[in-house]
Amino acid sequence: MNLLKSFNANANVVVIGASGGIGQAAVQLLSNDPSVGLVHAFSRDATNSQDGKVHRLPIALRDEQSIKTAVQIATSRAPVDLVFVASGLLHRDDAVQPEKSMGQLSINAMSEVFSVNTIGPALLAKHFLPAMRKTGKTVFAALSARVGSISDNHLGGWISYRASKAALNMVIKTLSVEQTRLRPESIVVSLHPGTVDTALSKPFSGRVAEKSLFTPEHSAACLFNVIDDLNVADSGSFFAWDGTAIEY
Repeated sequence: MNLLKSFNANANVVVIGASGGIGQAAVQLLSNDPSVGLVHAFSRDATNSQDGKVHRLPIALRDEQSIKTAVQIATSRAPVDLVFVASGLLHRDDAVQPEKSMGQLSINAMSEVFSVNTIGPALLAKHFLPAMRKTGKTVFAALSARVGSISDNHLGGWISYRASKAALNMVIKTLSVEQTRLRPESIVVSLHPGTVDTALSKPFSGRVAEKSLFTPEHSAACLFNVIDDLNVADSGSFFAWDGTAIEY
């Protein structure tokens, strides 16, 4: 199945967060795609290895030198056509948990959530966007979340996660303005993957209707359909897994 029909042939693709549920599914789908030439699968705990067209490599989103090294490796054979950022943090042990009220706010937890969900993708964009192919369609897509939509927030709670994703959306929008000036065919977007059966959503998925809880494979396939349908007028926007636009 050709997922990236609107891109250059033998697309050079980067997946960040390749060890997570959606990231793993994305790498598997891309590895089976004849339109993809090489997949650079970056994750925090990866060791340098290559299996077919998939090159697995470590990356540390809090280490800018690590990101620079990742760009050098990913562009060693060809410019990058697609960067798919699937990393994210909602909870980690007892140290990071989504807040039920303002009284649960913690500077350490909030800083960590912003570091992964907002600052990490911003730094990835800083270094990967200049390394994108100069002609033809290119896409930098970062996974956001519908709960990061300010206009859609009617329940409250989850302050750090909501705010970090809202901030990510602003980063994406701002980057898109600059990138359009530099490379008019380049597209920068936020994507909502739906509620996906992964470790990130596991503690909270019990309240989700079965038909609304996606497998990572289904979510990733839907997201690549959205990415393949994007055009330059969509840059700076926020789309759900089914291609519908979400208000910031």
